[in-house]
Amino acid sequence: MDSSVAQPVRVCVGEDDVLLRKGVVQVLGDAGLVVVAQAGDASELVKLALAYRPDVVVIDIAMPPHRGDDGLLAAIGLRKQIPGMGVVVLTQYDEPDYALALIDERVEGAGYLLKERVGDVREFTDAVVRVAHGGSALDPTIVARMMRPHHVPQALGLLTEREYAVLKAMAEGMSNVGIARALLISNAAVEKHVTAIFRKLDLAPETTGHRRVQAVLRYFTTQRS
Repeated sequence: MDSSVAQPVRVCVGEDDVLLRKGVVQVLGDAGLVVVAQAGDASELVKLALAYRPDVVVIDIAMPPHRGDDGLLAAIGLRKQIPGMGVVVLTQYDEPDYALALIDERVEGAGYLLKERVGDVREFTDAVVRVAHGGSALDPTIVARMMRPHHVPQALGLLTEREYAVLKAMAEGMSNVGIARALLISNAAVEKHVTAIFRKLDLAPETTGHRRVQAVLRYFTTQRS
C-alpha cells in the first residue's frame, strides 16, 4: 500500500435530529469523507469518538441526555482528551460565549458553524476537512460579535500584504514552520511578521486570551459567507 496516498477524512457525527443527522452523514459521504460512527446522544458520541479516534467530530450543542449544552461540553472535553482531533460544532445557537468556550486558547482544529447559514454543501464539507487537518472554521457573524466593540477591520488595514498572508495562514491552523514553508520565507521572517501583526492589532502580551487566537479572530471578521 502506498503510504503517500492521502487517506479519507474520518468523521464521527453527533446530532439528535435523525433526519438532519442522516443528511449530514450523506453529505459528508458524498464528499468522500468516511463517517465511522454517529449518535443522537452526546455521552454516546464521546464514547464512540474515544473508541474510533476520528480526524474530526461534527456535533450539535443541544443534545440528550439532558438536552442542554451536552454537545458543547462533549466537544470541549474531546478537544482536551484528544488534542489532535478536530471538532466542528454545527448549531442553531448564535452565541459567542459558546464559540469562545469551544476555542479556549486554541483555535486550531476548531469549527463553529450555524445551521441556518450553511447553505453551500461544498463550503460545509471543505470546512470539516479544514478542521480535520488542524485548521479552523468560524462563522463570521459569530466572530464579529466576539470582537465588539473593537474596530478590527480598520486595524487589519494596517497590515502589509505579506503580514495579511501570514495571518491568513495562521487562521488556517498553520504553525510558524508551516507558514514559512507555504510562503517560501524563513522562520525568522515569519516570527518578525507575527510580531508585527500583534503590534498592529494592539495585542500586547498581557492581552486577555491567547494573542494568536485573538489575531485569528480578527482575521475572521473580514470574511463573509
